[in-house]
Amino acid sequence: MVLSKKGWLLLLTILFVGKGLNAQQKFTIRGRITDAKTGEDLVGVTIFTNDHSFGTVTNTYGFYSLTLSQGDYVLNYSYVGYRAISQKVELDGNQTINIPLDLEETDLEEVVVTAEKRDQNLTSTDMGVEKLNMKHISKIPVLFGEKDVLKTIQLLPGISTASEGGSGFSVRGGSIDQNLILLDEATIYSASHLMGFFSIFNSDAIKDMTIYKGGIPANYGGRAASVLDISMREGNMKSFTASGGIGLISSRLTLEGPLTKDKASFMLAGRRSYADLIAKGAGMIDSDTDLYFYDVNAKVNYKINDNNRVFLSAYLGKDDFGVDDLGMDWGNTTGTIRWNHLFSPKLFSNTTFIYSEYDYGFNLGDDGSMASGINDWNFKEDFTWYVNPRNTLKFGLGSTYHTFNNGEFYFDDNTISDIVIPEKYALESGVYLTSHQKINARLSADYGLRLGLFQQFGEGYNYTYNDDNEVESEQYYGAGEVMSSYSSLEPRIAFNYRVNQKASIKVSYNRMVQFLHMLSNSTSGQPTDTWMPSTALVKPTKVNQYSLGFFRNFNSNKYEFSIESYYKQMIKVSDYEDGTDVMLNEDIEAYILQGEGRSYGMEFYIKKKYGKLNGWLSYTLARTEKKIDGINNGEWYNSTYDKTHDLSIVGSYEMSKRISLSANWVYYTGNSVTFPTGSYTFDGKVYPYYTSRNKDRMPDYHRLDVSVHLNSKNKKRLQSSWDFSIYNLYNRKNAYTIEFRESSENTGETEAVKIYLFGMIPSVTWNFKF
Repeated sequence: MVLSKKGWLLLLTILFVGKGLNAQQKFTIRGRITDAKTGEDLVGVTIFTNDHSFGTVTNTYGFYSLTLSQGDYVLNYSYVGYRAISQKVELDGNQTINIPLDLEETDLEEVVVTAEKRDQNLTSTDMGVEKLNMKHISKIPVLFGEKDVLKTIQLLPGISTASEGGSGFSVRGGSIDQNLILLDEATIYSASHLMGFFSIFNSDAIKDMTIYKGGIPANYGGRAASVLDISMREGNMKSFTASGGIGLISSRLTLEGPLTKDKASFMLAGRRSYADLIAKGAGMIDSDTDLYFYDVNAKVNYKINDNNRVFLSAYLGKDDFGVDDLGMDWGNTTGTIRWNHLFSPKLFSNTTFIYSEYDYGFNLGDDGSMASGINDWNFKEDFTWYVNPRNTLKFGLGSTYHTFNNGEFYFDDNTISDIVIPEKYALESGVYLTSHQKINARLSADYGLRLGLFQQFGEGYNYTYNDDNEVESEQYYGAGEVMSSYSSLEPRIAFNYRVNQKASIKVSYNRMVQFLHMLSNSTSGQPTDTWMPSTALVKPTKVNQYSLGFFRNFNSNKYEFSIESYYKQMIKVSDYEDGTDVMLNEDIEAYILQGEGRSYGMEFYIKKKYGKLNGWLSYTLARTEKKIDGINNGEWYNSTYDKTHDLSIVGSYEMSKRISLSANWVYYTGNSVTFPTGSYTFDGKVYPYYTSRNKDRMPDYHRLDVSVHLNSKNKKRLQSSWDFSIYNLYNRKNAYTIEFRESSENTGETEAVKIYLFGMIPSVTWNFKF
């Protein structure tokens, strides 16, 4: 059957606009939901009618729009930690209703408020999506007592740590570079301080965060595993406040307040570690040794009028490690300018200009210096069209210009030639259209399409290599000439079927395409990791992910339970030839091998959200494998990120308004590694011999962390609290790495030596606000 033009128009109308066309007149209620005390926008506030027939949630900027037929309604507004309110509305024309919500200070046992409808997890199409509240994150005990969003998400199902204490994480078997990390829409390429033991995210400066590991919306692109979307706080529009904390390793300070009351505000947050100062004072290190990090978050929020708003935000973070004139430094710099505009009560737009940079460098004193990094210039235009209460459309476009500096080494000795890896340039663009549609009382859907285009530009050479990784031929491209080009078609679809009032079944399919590749000899993520574009030889990575889940609530929605299964097909996944060194390797493309991969598993999750005792238990059973010609004889082998079992138990108990206790226990199977199968002697020295890749495992990992949160008695303006925590309470010596070396006692024999990083570590932090 061939559809006519009118037939196609009718079909598109049904798909993207939906039902609901009738003679009854309709009007739109729109507005913003804010914190009554600070004036900050609240994200994810639920607005719904008394009979729950129609509803919506606020977007990233606190905006909502709801179109209803003419008549009288009662609208309910609710958000976690705030007093829920109801408002009568006589709808006989378009209306603007801005709602300030007050913090709920009543005992949680008496009045419970939520960030969403109690059964939102059952009614939404979200799969593999978790929104974290900063209040809950602050109670979870972590290494050195520093609140850390990246350490917290590693306690969720399907997300595992890449190494102990590190900020790098793997999502459903994906590598750490397959995670798109955004801070106010700016891409973060390295999210760690102090070699991964701290993340770059100062929790005092963070407003909210969402992690997508499945069911990724079409407005996100460029990564193959997950999206971590983090927003900074906007600043208090009502009054000036200061908050911060003093810990054993670092201290932090946040200032915020109105520039013009109820019209413009600012937020400025800073943090610095001082491990080097303590060590110098104790005589542990020399006075000319540097070992510290700092970061600064800044944001300005200006309300031009009801239809226009401008946000300016920036981040600057650096690490410095050195002795005398030897050392290294690394860090991120981002800047974001956003303009919100309301074209009509139903059409919302966000225009964004973004700059992002990551760089690192070495200073080797008289021997020379090295520098490397990546920087982006990005433009985005996003629209949200609230078509009707049953259908919301999102569409937009974006383009990023990448510059890759993969290494420059300059020798101070003029007798040695400098090593300079030519810069690479690329343009990554995308357009998308996605729809959220409530089809009927039981069935709802999210579906969309993303079209991506990637082009690598000259000046540079495209090489071909022989079997010995020697250049066989080359082709030169001038500045601005296209050296390689790729396009992608990425459908995304998710369905939710409401079985009954207590349960639902969800299914989703995602295709993601990643055009960038991270070069690293480490699995945990290190400052020396560098990025490169897809080229004529190194193809983009494509992932098809299929998910199926069952969701069930118990005890009046106090408990949420879910089982999700997934299967990921990976195309053109990469690995290195044995013995590859990626740093300053001009011919690195010759050593990158590509093939296929697969990851599959099941995730079990039970969460108690309300009451004095809350927390969750998550368990993941998974398998991740690769098959690449030239590795392991072309047979399937375990990925470095393969972990069979991953279990986390997280709990928090509020003993009183002043004292709360928290604990978490983690257990997971050791990472897949390659251990030597034997040894040989050459020139009087013993060397290990390796065969199959990743056929061995590190020892299983487990530890228990505990903390006590104590609120001090508040004075006139000063509020303060103490956090006491112990990381690894029972002093488990978990293996960080295992080295094989010649035995010092038995010459000619090889011995395995376990190296661990952390035993039991106590911490204390004083927090304040005034």
